[in-house]
Amino acid sequence: ANTARDLDMLRQAVGDKMLTYAGYSYGTFLGVTYANLYPDKVRALVVDGVLDPIAWTTGNPGEENTIPFSTRLRSDKGALDTLNEFFRLCDENPATCAFAGRSADRFATLAASLWIAPIQIFLPDGSLFTFTYQDLIGNSLGAMYDSFSWPDFAQFLAGVESMATPQQLGRLLYAFWDELGFINKRGFPHYPNYVEGFPGVACADSDNPDNYSAWWNAAQQAEADYGYFGPLWTYASSACAAWPGGQNGRYTGPFTAVTANPVLVVGNFFDPATRYEGAQKVASLLPNSRLLSLNGWGHVSIFLSQYV
Repeated sequence: ANTARDLDMLRQAVGDKMLTYAGYSYGTFLGVTYANLYPDKVRALVVDGVLDPIAWTTGNPGEENTIPFSTRLRSDKGALDTLNEFFRLCDENPATCAFAGRSADRFATLAASLWIAPIQIFLPDGSLFTFTYQDLIGNSLGAMYDSFSWPDFAQFLAGVESMATPQQLGRLLYAFWDELGFINKRGFPHYPNYVEGFPGVACADSDNPDNYSAWWNAAQQAEADYGYFGPLWTYASSACAAWPGGQNGRYTGPFTAVTANPVLVVGNFFDPATRYEGAQKVASLLPNSRLLSLNGWGHVSIFLSQYV
């Protein structure tokens, strides 16, 4: 909410009578917050890859102190649905997918094997990397963000399955990371500040339990319900249990303001982070909005097509 207020000050500073804004992923929550704080200042507003603003802030009644916000979003289900699409499309396209043929079962076997015994990978810079079950799940989630990375992801999975040499696996993993944009061309590795930035924003926005056992319980249930990504998406917010930052000036709704002009809400059917249901929720909350649906895979609609 404070960023939305800053945004309105910037609007005034450049002399715009109304705001023109496009927000992606977390930027959708900023856009929806602005639309509800300043509905008469909305000229053209697009939100793409939409967070459910209720799940993000407070959850449904009774959830605010019992379920972490990152579990309430059900990104774990979105990620699993997207992974299942990777398996389906891979098996349907054996000529272009190196991991085709019972890919879901083979992935489960790989995961079980890595849970028992990690493998060693030599990265191109010569460093030795111990690749664990957790690395498999984390890298799989990264792949789900960008369907253009799926051919390289499939090549890497096939390399792990075939017990390629540590040097070969390093080249395959590096190619996959490069496709995802994880490699800094001016130096390796490239370090983003997600770990530091995420809780400073998310914990200030949201209500959460104040004890770590709530995260354990939620993670256990999420894994039982939605498999591989349940614990990852739940524990992503565990810093909020004892986050020292304040929540002054935040906005927790309602999210039902009538904006001066229509808000365009864009949702992707298979988004591993911001589920299509988030777009549906915002479109149902904002009376003056239109929902544009994308039949595609990955996070937000950039570089994708097949709108319906």
